[in-house]
Amino acid sequence: MTEAKAGTYALLLKLDKQERITVGKLGTFDFPAGYYLYVGSALGPGGLRARLAHHRRDSKSSSQSSSRQKGKKFHWHIDYLLQRAQLVEVWSAASEERLECKWSEVARELSGAQVPLRGFGSSECRCPAHLIYFSARPNREQFERTLQVNLAHRRSSRTCSAPANAKQVLP
Repeated sequence: MTEAKAGTYALLLKLDKQERITVGKLGTFDFPAGYYLYVGSALGPGGLRARLAHHRRDSKSSSQSSSRQKGKKFHWHIDYLLQRAQLVEVWSAASEERLECKWSEVARELSGAQVPLRGFGSSECRCPAHLIYFSARPNREQFERTLQVNLAHRRSSRTCSAPANAKQVLP
């Protein structure tokens, strides 16, 4: 895959301990320790390469992260969480099609998935959130298999509705 192309991505993050984080206008929340999967799209200039470079710079594990905290306004909800969480892995696929809602839907169907904060990363759609919480590391292979089946069938590809098993962690 050429990262300069447009596409969809998922950031797998880890919080080692519970963290109280202010997320822009959404407010201040306690995020439990565990894994978080954030789904986004990069359809604009620079595509995946530019967007993923931005997120890698902002992650807790980046040496540039602390300089971004001082006086710099954050652009996306995920920027706030990246200041405290470790970026563990990036999953991405090149595509001109906007697939982040489908990816989020599939992630919410994974075993142990919970919506930690309604509206996180989904201010431009009707999804409950584009951030999904897991107490244990989610299975990438299970995600990819489920995504392939869903995309092949195009079942509810344009809907943003939470499955019955998606629980919200934070109020």
